[in-house]
Amino acid sequence: MNLVEVNTIKTEKEFLHVPKVLYKHDPTWVCPLDDDIKSIYDPDVNPHLKEGEACRWILRDGNGKPAGRIAAFYKSRQADNIKTGGIGHFECINDQKAAGLLFDTAIDWLRGKGIQAVDGPVNFGENDSNWGLLVEGFTHPSYGMPYNFSYYKNLFENYGFNIYFKQYSYHLDLNKKFPERFWKIAEWICRKPDYSFKHFTLKEADRFISDMVIIYNAAWSSFKKDFTPLNPDGLRQAMKRAKFILDEEMIWFAYHKGEPIGFFIMFPDVNQVLKKLNGKLNTWNKIKLFYYVKTKTINRIRAQVAGVVPKFQNAGVESGIFWNLRQKMDHKPHYKEIELSWVGDFNPKMIALYEAVGGVRAKTHYTYRYMIDPAIPFQRFMPEMINVPLAQKKGKQINESV
Repeated sequence: MNLVEVNTIKTEKEFLHVPKVLYKHDPTWVCPLDDDIKSIYDPDVNPHLKEGEACRWILRDGNGKPAGRIAAFYKSRQADNIKTGGIGHFECINDQKAAGLLFDTAIDWLRGKGIQAVDGPVNFGENDSNWGLLVEGFTHPSYGMPYNFSYYKNLFENYGFNIYFKQYSYHLDLNKKFPERFWKIAEWICRKPDYSFKHFTLKEADRFISDMVIIYNAAWSSFKKDFTPLNPDGLRQAMKRAKFILDEEMIWFAYHKGEPIGFFIMFPDVNQVLKKLNGKLNTWNKIKLFYYVKTKTINRIRAQVAGVVPKFQNAGVESGIFWNLRQKMDHKPHYKEIELSWVGDFNPKMIALYEAVGGVRAKTHYTYRYMIDPAIPFQRFMPEMINVPLAQKKGKQINESV
C-alpha cells in the first residue's frame, strides 16, 4: 500500500477518481460533480479555509491502483472546550488494514495540530451536505446526501469510532394525503392575521437571503457551542449555482407581524440527472441537464434545511409552511416524493413533525467521533435529548440541516 498526499493537479485528479473506480459496478451510487468536491478545498470558495486547514491523501494498492482516500480538516477558532477536527470524503476497499492506514494518517495529522477529537465522516462546511455514514437504507441517494458501501460501518467501528449522533431521512409520498389532524393545526395558524407565508423569488433574492440569515442565526446560536453565523455571501453563491434547477415555490418563509421567523428549503433532486453525467459539467452535459430539467425528468425533491427562531418553535410555524407548500405541490404532479433529510436523533420535535405529515423513515446515517486525547471521556451529542419521552422535551426543538 502506498499513501500519497494530494498536493498537485495530478494527485487531485486521482483523489476525484478514486470513488469512480470503487463504485464502478454499483448501480445505486451517483458520482458527485468534480467541481463540487474541488470547491471544498479551494480557499477562494470555501470560507472555512480562511480560519482553518485541510489535507487530503490517496491510497494506492501494490499495483498502483486506487484503493482509498481521505481528507482531514479543522477550524482554528472553536468555542467548544474540546478541540475538534473532522475527516471526510473517505473511500476505501474492504480491507481493515487499508482503512486503518487512512485513519491513522488523518488522525496523526490532526493530532499534530492540537486536535483532541475527530468527527467523521463529515464535511468541511455546513452539515446539509456530505455529512454522516450511511448504515441503513441503501437506496437512491439524494443530492448532497452521502452514499457508501455497507462495510464502511465495520471499518469505522472496528477502528474505534463511536456513534456521536444518528441522522434520519424520511420519505414522503406525495400521492398520499396528509393526515387530517395535521391539516387542522396548519389551517389554524394560517388563519391567524399576525402570521404570513411567502415563497422565495429570485427577484427578491437579497431580501430573502437576509431573512434566512436572521432566522438561522437565531435558531442555532442559542444551543450550538461552536456556532458560526451564516455567511450571506456564501448563500448568494449557493443560490447562484442552484439557479438552473431552483424552483421558487419550494422555498418558503414564515413571518410574524412582518418579521422573519422561519424557513423551509427544498430543491429538485438533481442526482437523478447527475447519475448520467459522471461528475462532469461540461458544455454538452449542461445541455443534457437543461433538457432533463425542462422535460420534468426529475420527480424527487430533497428538503434540505429548515429553521424557526426559538420564540416560535412551538407555535405551529412548520405546519403552516407545509400547508402552503402542499398547495403548490398539488400543481406539480410530476413530483412523486420528498426526502426530508436529515434530522438528528437529538431533535424529537422535528422527527414528530415528519411523522405527522406521513413521512416514513427510509435512511439512517451515523456521525462518528473518535477521541484523539484518551484523557477526555467520549460522550454522545446531547444525550439528554435521546430516548426521552417527547412530552418531556417540549420547547427544546433544534432546527438543523433537517
